[in-house]
Amino acid sequence: MSGGTRLRHVEHAMGTVFSFDVRMAAAGDSPRVRAGLAATVAGLHRVDEIFSTYREDSQISRLARREITLDDCVTEVAEVFRLCEDAERESDGWFTARYAGGLDPTGVVKGWAVECAVRMLASSGADAVCLNGGGDIQLHGGPWRVGVSDPLHPGELVTVIEAGDGLAVATSGPAERGCHILDPHTRRPPADGIASMTVVCPGLTEADARATAAYAMGDRARGWLEDLTGTEAFAVLADGSTWQTSGFARHSAQLPA
Repeated sequence: MSGGTRLRHVEHAMGTVFSFDVRMAAAGDSPRVRAGLAATVAGLHRVDEIFSTYREDSQISRLARREITLDDCVTEVAEVFRLCEDAERESDGWFTARYAGGLDPTGVVKGWAVECAVRMLASSGADAVCLNGGGDIQLHGGPWRVGVSDPLHPGELVTVIEAGDGLAVATSGPAERGCHILDPHTRRPPADGIASMTVVCPGLTEADARATAAYAMGDRARGWLEDLTGTEAFAVLADGSTWQTSGFARHSAQLPA
């Protein structure tokens, strides 16, 4: 998008960094979009207050201690729990929010929060939005080009994704935070040698959960991802080889020189 007005903002929340890139075709939309950005940032901090497992006073922590019930929580808690159940059912248990007998929904909270934030910015008048939440990205409008980091060669890109009218891009793997995704059946790191799994689909809630499940699945993931409507993926294996789903090429672009 040439011309117009562009807003950029970086916010620390939910234990990570959120980077906003917001474009408006008309400068007159700026006050309304700035107000939308402020509301969006406040919303991210509210999500942290509700869902953080590191805050003793969060509703999730109090729910885990059985000090309150689900009926006592804000409606977003039940919504996120339903999304967790949907992701677990869709992946046949490869994505799970169940740990040590409890329910920890943080595996979908960030993607859901980012997706909600972008919808809010779009409704405030933004023509195009890129919101990067800790490496997982929700796009609105376009065009956008998103580089996917090479997990085996820090500082380099392994592929580039082009989006003309909004997409979500989520990557799972041990490169940034170590092996934090476990095989839910063995409670051990996945046995198959996947270095990173990138999933592209319309919404980040689903993209994030599907990338997590696919990384845990290992070799089984390719067939599962091929069968998901509107979803494509790109995997880097530990030996440096790659594979991609059959429709991924329509989203990919040449690496920058």
